[in-house]
Amino acid sequence: MTQGRWPEEDEKTRGVPVQITRTGEPLLSIIVYGRDVQGLLGVCLDSVAAQLPPEAELVTAAVGDDAQDVAVRSGGTVLPLPGDTDDAAARAAGAERARGTWLWFLPAKDRLPAGAVRTLLDRLAEVPETVDVVVADHVRTTWRGTGASGADAGRLARVARRDVTLDQAPDLLRVTPLLVKRALRADFWRAHEAELADPDEMFASRAALALADRIACLDQVVVEVRELRRESLPPVTAERRYGLVESYDRLQRLLHRRDSAPRPRAVLYDLMATETMRVVARESMPDAVAREFFHRASAAAVRWKPAGHRRPGGMEGIRRRLLEEDAYTKYRAFQAANQRRRGLRTTLHVRKKQLGAKVLDHHYQKALREPVDQDLAVFSAYWDRGVACNPAAIAAKLGELAPHIRPVWVVSKAAEPLVPPGTDHIVPGTRRYWETLARARYLTNNVNFPNAVVKRPGAIHLQTHHGTPLKKMGLDQRAYPTASRGLDFDALLARVDKWDYSVSANSHSTRMWEHAYPSHFVSLDHGYPRNDVYYRATAADIRAVRDRLGIAPGRRAVLYAPTHRDYEASWTPRLDLAALSERLGDDTVLLVRGHYFYGGGASPLAGLRRTGRVIDVSAYDPVEELALAADALVTDYSSIMFDYANLDRPIISFADDWETYARTRGTYFDLLAEPPGHVARTEEDLTEILATDAWRDEASAKVRTAFRRRFCEFDDGRAAERVVRRVFLGEPEESLPPVLPLESRTPAPTPEEATG
Repeated sequence: MTQGRWPEEDEKTRGVPVQITRTGEPLLSIIVYGRDVQGLLGVCLDSVAAQLPPEAELVTAAVGDDAQDVAVRSGGTVLPLPGDTDDAAARAAGAERARGTWLWFLPAKDRLPAGAVRTLLDRLAEVPETVDVVVADHVRTTWRGTGASGADAGRLARVARRDVTLDQAPDLLRVTPLLVKRALRADFWRAHEAELADPDEMFASRAALALADRIACLDQVVVEVRELRRESLPPVTAERRYGLVESYDRLQRLLHRRDSAPRPRAVLYDLMATETMRVVARESMPDAVAREFFHRASAAAVRWKPAGHRRPGGMEGIRRRLLEEDAYTKYRAFQAANQRRRGLRTTLHVRKKQLGAKVLDHHYQKALREPVDQDLAVFSAYWDRGVACNPAAIAAKLGELAPHIRPVWVVSKAAEPLVPPGTDHIVPGTRRYWETLARARYLTNNVNFPNAVVKRPGAIHLQTHHGTPLKKMGLDQRAYPTASRGLDFDALLARVDKWDYSVSANSHSTRMWEHAYPSHFVSLDHGYPRNDVYYRATAADIRAVRDRLGIAPGRRAVLYAPTHRDYEASWTPRLDLAALSERLGDDTVLLVRGHYFYGGGASPLAGLRRTGRVIDVSAYDPVEELALAADALVTDYSSIMFDYANLDRPIISFADDWETYARTRGTYFDLLAEPPGHVARTEEDLTEILATDAWRDEASAKVRTAFRRRFCEFDDGRAAERVVRRVFLGEPEESLPPVLPLESRTPAPTPEEATG
C-alpha cells in the first residue's frame, strides 16, 4: 500500500493525499537488526509482534547464531547474517529484503511501546508522496530503569501536521540523531543508500534530513531507546573519536552540495562546535588523543564557520574562540580555572545552605518548646502535591463539624499555583513550615511526613493511606528487591511509630496495615473519606462533571486507569488506544489516566485527543469526579478498583502481565481468582468485552457484588464524619454513626440514570 498520489484528473483534489493500494505490498516494513545484545532481542521482537497489523511486516536482520534462534521463534521474515556483520550492513540487508513503502529501522536492543506501530502507520497514511522522512519522538531508558522522554517533543510539535523542507525547519537537525526516530520512504532509501546506510548513525540520521525533499513530524513517542551501561560496551577508540569530526565534516559538505540555505549550515555548525567541545571537556581520553581531537575539531570549526557568524557570549564564547585558535593548552588552563571557580561556588553554596538549615532548625527547636496549638491542624497529600484524597475529604468535613480548628495545607512550591483560593498553606523548607509543624496538634497525611518531624507529646498523627493494598507494602516488600530498591526500612518504621491512627476501608486493609507496619497505632475501621462522594453525588453533579470533560449525553465513558509498575521506567499505555477507540466507535469515549508517578514527561496520548474518542485525563483532579463520570472502569492492579466498586458499576481487569507483576511486586491476593469483574488477558479479550454487552452482564455483576462486600466494607458515605468525630472531637467509637450494611446503601446514580 502507498499513499499521497495527486489525482491528476480532478484539480479540486490536488494537494490532498489519497490511498492507492498495491497488491501484496505493506505500507511499513519494520526492520529489526543486529545482535542479541544482553538478551534484549526477544523483548524487542515481542514488542513488535504484539502489535503488527496486516499493513506492516516484520523483517529481522539477525546477526549471529543467538540472534537467529530468537528471531525464528518470533516469526516474520528472518534474514540470517554472519556474526561479523556490522549494524550498517545489517540495516542494508534488511532493507533489501523489505517490501514496504516505508522502512523503519529498529535496533535489537530497543523496543516499541504499545500502540506505536498504529500511531506511526496513521501518520504515514496521511503524508503526501513528496515526503521522504517522518521524524518521531522517543523515550530513553537507562540500565537503572529511569526513563525520560527526549527533548525533541517541542521541536516536533512546532512543525505540527505540516510537511517542510530542512531549510524551512533547520532546528530539526537538533532532534536526537537516532535512525530509529526516522521512518524513511523505501524509494528514498534506495536513491541515497550510500549515505543512509553509513556506519555512523549520527551521520546517517542527519543525512536523511539533509537529503529529503520534504520532512514530516510526529510528536508522539513510538520507540523506547535502551541506553546500555557504558561499562558493558567496548572502549571508544581514538579513530572513533576522530570520526565524529569527520562525520560533521561530511554533513557540511552534503549541505553544500545540496545548496542548503545558510540557516541549516549554521545550526549544524553550532551542533558540531558544542558536541566536540563537550567531548574534550567530559570524555576521558589520553592527552595525545585529546590534543589531536581538539586540533581536528579546530580545523573543522575554521573551515565551516558561516559567514558573519557570531560566537555566543559568556564562557561558551571563550571556549569557541579557543577552539578556533586551536589553543588546546590555553583551553585546558581555562578549564582548570573554571573548575576551581565552580568548586569555590559550590563550597559557598553548601555553606550557605548549611547555615540556612541551622537557622531553620533553630526556629523549629524554638517552636517545639512552645505550647501545642490545640486548634491547629496540618494536612498533606501525595508528597505535598496539593489538596486531595482522604486528607481533603477530612478537612472539608472538619470545616462543617469543627470550624474552630484551623486547617493548614503543606503544598510544594511547584503545586502552589493549584491551591484553591483562600486555602491557608505552607511551603516545605520555609520558616513558617517548620514552626507550623512544631506547634500543630493534628498532623494528617496519606503518606508520611519527613523524618525530621518530631512527634510531640499531645500531638496526634493521623495516617489516612491512599488505597486498598493489592500489592505488598511496608515491611512486606523486603522479599521483592525490584519494589523495595532504595527503601530504608528502619527509617520507615520510625515514621510509622509516630502514627496514632490508621484509617481503613475494609478488614483486609486493617490486617495488611498491621502486618506491613507493625507499631502501636489504632486502626480506624471507618471507611475512606474520599469515597463518601460515591454515595452523596447527585445526578446534577454527574452531569456537570461530564459536561466539563466534554462527554455528550448518551455516550459511554470508559475510564482507563493503569497503575505504576516497579519494573518499568516510564509509562506508556499497554493498550493500542487508537485501535481500541476505533473498534468501539463514536459512541464510546476513553478517559485515560496515567499514574502520577510518571508525571512531568511528554504524554504518550498527545494527538489522540483530536479524535474526540480518547481524552487524556492524567492531570485531572480529583480522580473521584472521573469515576463518577465513567460508565465503566478498565484498570490493571490500581487501587482505584476498590474505590470505584462503591459505585456498583462494571469493572474490567486488564491483566496482561499479572504473573510478572505478582512476581516482581508481590500481592496480597490473586486478582485472577477474586476479580471485581471480567478479566481480560489480552487486548483482543478486552476489546471483545467492551464491544459486546459482556462488560455489564450478570456474571460480572455477581463477582462485583462479592468484591464490594469484601473491599467496600466500611464505605457508606459517612467515613469523613466518623474520622472527624473520633480524632478531632474525641468522641468515643460507640457514639459514632454505625456503618450501613451493603444492602442498605444507595450509590450515586449512573451516567445513564443521571441523563435519563
